[in-house]
Amino acid sequence: MNFLLTASGLRNETLRDALRDMLGKPFGSANIVFVPTASVAEPGDHGWFVADMNRLHGLGWREFDVLELNGLPRQLVLDRLLRADVIYVEGGNHYHLARSITGNGLADGLLEALESRVYVGVSAGSMVFSRHLTAHSADVIGDTTDLHVLGATTVEPPFGLFDWYLKPHLYSPDFPERDDAWADRIAARADFPIYFIDDETAVRVRDGKVDVISEGRWRLHQ
Repeated sequence: MNFLLTASGLRNETLRDALRDMLGKPFGSANIVFVPTASVAEPGDHGWFVADMNRLHGLGWREFDVLELNGLPRQLVLDRLLRADVIYVEGGNHYHLARSITGNGLADGLLEALESRVYVGVSAGSMVFSRHLTAHSADVIGDTTDLHVLGATTVEPPFGLFDWYLKPHLYSPDFPERDDAWADRIAARADFPIYFIDDETAVRVRDGKVDVISEGRWRLHQ
């Protein structure tokens, strides 16, 4: 399985080159499916969403599909995922995304699709593979509000593939509170490893090997 787990998408050439390498062919010869599910649970202005989708579309794919995970027959969703070479899952509310995957019975089918495809996550889309995506981690990270807004107090990790957690948008001007002191406070409470990454960084998982590629800054708490 090949994962490129970003905070804000393919923001720089280093990240785009990494995807080309993982894909093994030009973007113009590949199909991509864009999954906006997490974004619909995020309140407020969605200019960030429009900008990221436009940036992604501008890379010139052979086919650019958009697929919502809720409200469609399960097999139709899986068939659309299987048609793509790249599965690109947008940011927003990671708890809504996780609950959409489990609630629609998509976890096993998505994992099967990923055996021969590249997964690109953006923020929430990068966070759903950790086994630590739980109510406990919500308390540790300090984002229980994002869970409670869904009328929920618990969440099950859809996949549980990674023993580490990813927290995006370190040093981001859109999240001015996410500085070193913020990361230090979370790290002091955490009983699991955390990658803190900025908007120019990705955690890459390729055939089980994990590394970080970046034109920015990141931290690993172990």
